[in-house]
Amino acid sequence: MNRCMPSLLLAAPAARRIGAAALLALCTAALAPSAALAQVQSSLGGVRNFPDAALRGTLVVLSTAEAQIDGKTLRTAPGLRIFSPQNTLVMAHTLIGQSFTVNYVIEPSTGMLHSVWLLSKAEAAEPRKGSGTGRNFIFESER
Repeated sequence: MNRCMPSLLLAAPAARRIGAAALLALCTAALAPSAALAQVQSSLGGVRNFPDAALRGTLVVLSTAEAQIDGKTLRTAPGLRIFSPQNTLVMAHTLIGQSFTVNYVIEPSTGMLHSVWLLSKAEAAEPRKGSGTGRNFIFESER
């Protein structure tokens, strides 16, 4: 007894091709990044919010385990986060040997460098604690 209809047997390969094409189109559309997601905002509204504990300094990454801030060598925390001016994460090994003006947070319990924000020129121009020696007097030689 033959239970298969000949017309269904002929239609099955075509239906499979159409289904495969539809599935491929769906996957391609899902994987293609939208224009809004592909663009990174350059300034994120101009101002980023930094924690109150963040200090200002000059960072030089010596290795993935050590960094130098204002001439003082520090160990980096295992979960060190370095943020670019666009607020994207930057891997420490890509910055080795380069100097940057940064805001940074040191972990109080371990003394390790925990978070770093690479500053844009506008952010670096804003005054912040730790950005040099602050004093309320001027030497006569400076006039």
